[in-house]
Amino acid sequence: MSPSRAVLMVGEGNFSFSASACQLYSESETTVTATCLQHQEEALRHEGAADNIQTIKDSGGTVLFEVDCTKLGECASLQGHLFDRVVFNFPHCGRKSGVKKNRELLRNFFLSCVQVLAESGEVHVSLCSGQGGTPADQPKREWHNSWQAVAMAAEADLILSAIHPFESDKHQSYKCTGYRSQDKGFHVEKALVHMFTRSIPYTPAHLLKVEEVVEGEKVQYEIPAELSDYIFRRFLYSHSVHPVKLVQDFLLEGLAKKWPVSMMTETIPFLLTAKQLQTHCCGIDGAQCYWIHLLQKDLTSDTDTSADKENDPRPTETLLPTCLASNKGDRVRIKGVESFRSACSLDIDPEGESGMHMLRPSLLPQMEELLAKKEAIINADGHGDCEGSDESEGNEKDESCGSCNGVTSLLYGISGVVFRNVPIGLWAMPAFHELLIQGVFPSESEPGKLLGEKLETLLAPFGVSIVTEQGGLRLKAQPVGLVGKVFASDVSDNNNHVRITASLNLDLLAVLLFSLPDWRLLWSHDPRFLKQFSSHPSPGTQFHAFCLYPEPFTFDISFWTGPTWEEKNFHAVVREASCGTVEQVKLIDRFSHPDLSQTSYCYRLIYHSHTHALSHTRALQFHKHLETLLSSRLQVTIR
Repeated sequence: MSPSRAVLMVGEGNFSFSASACQLYSESETTVTATCLQHQEEALRHEGAADNIQTIKDSGGTVLFEVDCTKLGECASLQGHLFDRVVFNFPHCGRKSGVKKNRELLRNFFLSCVQVLAESGEVHVSLCSGQGGTPADQPKREWHNSWQAVAMAAEADLILSAIHPFESDKHQSYKCTGYRSQDKGFHVEKALVHMFTRSIPYTPAHLLKVEEVVEGEKVQYEIPAELSDYIFRRFLYSHSVHPVKLVQDFLLEGLAKKWPVSMMTETIPFLLTAKQLQTHCCGIDGAQCYWIHLLQKDLTSDTDTSADKENDPRPTETLLPTCLASNKGDRVRIKGVESFRSACSLDIDPEGESGMHMLRPSLLPQMEELLAKKEAIINADGHGDCEGSDESEGNEKDESCGSCNGVTSLLYGISGVVFRNVPIGLWAMPAFHELLIQGVFPSESEPGKLLGEKLETLLAPFGVSIVTEQGGLRLKAQPVGLVGKVFASDVSDNNNHVRITASLNLDLLAVLLFSLPDWRLLWSHDPRFLKQFSSHPSPGTQFHAFCLYPEPFTFDISFWTGPTWEEKNFHAVVREASCGTVEQVKLIDRFSHPDLSQTSYCYRLIYHSHTHALSHTRALQFHKHLETLLSSRLQVTIR
C-alpha cells in the first residue's frame, strides 16, 4: 500500500482483519480506522476481539463502534475525514437473508461510502465465489441469482476497475466470522476482492456555435448537439499519445519504407459545400451527411481573412441552451434548436442544392483542392525557373521538383475528424478520424495493388484483410467491418498515369490494434484511458479496461408518428438524450393505422457503457429524457 494513506474498515466482527492489516502496513504511513455495527460490549464477546482491538490501537489506528456502513455520512466520528480506501469484507445482512436483501445492502453501502471516499479513492469489497455475478466468478451464478455487485456500485457512480483473489495468506491471523450472524466463518476459498473507483461524470450534449471561413466566406453555424463531444478534441496534434495518433504514426512509418508520405498541415474547416462534394466524387451518400443551415454569412470576407482563419484555427465555442422557449410554449424554440431541427429534416434534394453546407463526411474534397493549389504553385515555379533553358533541362527541373503534370514521386497525406449521419450500431460511428493518402503514379506499375499489399502487410497481424471489389480494394476486419479502401481515379491531361487514394478509419484501426472492447472508449475524458498510452505502446499491446464487466440495460420505446417521420432524426435524438450510452437500436415492430395518417414504431434500445458507471436508475433517467425529447423535438406521441 502506498504511504500516507487512510483506510476505513467497515462491517468488522472480531477485528482480526483490521489487526492483521495494521501489522502488514506497520512500516508505512497508513492509518487504519476500524468500525463495526455492534455495541462495544457485544463486539467484545467475539473470540480474540479485545486483543485485536488493542493491536489496532497500539499501531496508531482507531476503533469505532455502532457505525452503520450504510449511513457513513451520518457518523459524527467520521465527519471531516476522507479515506483513500474503504474495505468491506464479506458483507452479509445476517441470518438467512436472500440475495435481494444482500444486494440492497451492497447498494446502500456504496451510496454511503462515496460520502467519505477521497476523489481518487478505492472501495474494496470481498465476496464469496459466485456472489459478485461477474465472469471472474468460477463457477459463475446466473446474474439474477447473484448480488450484482457492478450494478449496485453503479448506483453510486462507481465502476469495477480491478478484481483479484482474496489473499488469505497475507492475513494469517484473520478469522472470518459472521456467517448467518454466528461465530462461524464464510467460505473464503475462491473468494474475490472487487476494487471499485469513481466514474467521471457524464458530459451532457449541447449545441456548439462555430465560426470559420468556408471558400472565402466567414460563416457561423451550430454543431448538432449529439456531435458536441466529437469537436475540438485534438487527438492528432503533434505531441498526442492518443491511440488514433499512434496508429497514424505506425502506418506512416510503415509506408515510408517504400513511399515517403508528406502530411499536410493546413487547417481546413469542418464545413463543406454541396458543390465541393459534387466536384470531388467521394462515394458518399447524401443521406449520410449532416446538413447544416448557416446562422450567419459574411459576404465581405476576403481571401486574406480566410487564410488567416485557416492558419489560426480558433473556432468560437458557445454553449447554447437546449431547453424550450418558455414564453411561447412548446412549439417555439431558441434559434439554434430550430436550426438543428430544420437541418435534420431537409425536404429537398441535397445534391441539387449547391449552396447547401454539410459537416465534412470525408477529407477528400479539401485534400484535392489543397493538392491542386500545390501543383499549380510547383508548376508555376518550374516554368519560371526553366525560362531560356532547353527541353531536356526543363524536364530535369520538373523531375527535381517532384511533380510533372500532377505526377508525384511521393504520397501526400491528410487526417482529421469526419462526420457520418448513420444509424446507431455497435460499430457505427457518427464521427471518426480519417487518414487520406494520395499520389499519382504511372499506370503500368499497378500502384493501387502495391499500396493495398503494403497496407495489408502492416495490418494483417491485427486481422485486416484486403478484398477486391468493384471500384477498388476494401480493407475489412471482424467484427468491425470496413476499415479502409484503396481506389484509383483518372488524372486529367495524363492518360499514362493514375491517381491512387487510400482512405483509412483510424478509430476502427485503433480498436483492432489495441484490442479495445468499444470504439466509444476513444472519446473518453477519463484520464485512465490515455494514461495507458503515455509510454507510446506499440500496436498489439493489450488494452487493460478500467471499467470491468459493465452491465447492459434494455428498454423498449413505442410511439405514434406523423407522415413526415425520418428515422435518422430518431437516432440523433437517442444519441443526445442518452449521452452516447445506447450502443444498439433495433426496430421490433411497425404498424400503420388503416384510417389515420399515423404509424406506430417500437424500438428496443440497449444501454451499455465501457467509460462511465451506468446503473439501471441512470439508464432509466436517460430513457425518460428520450421520451421527453422525442415528444418535443419530433412531435411523436409516446405510447
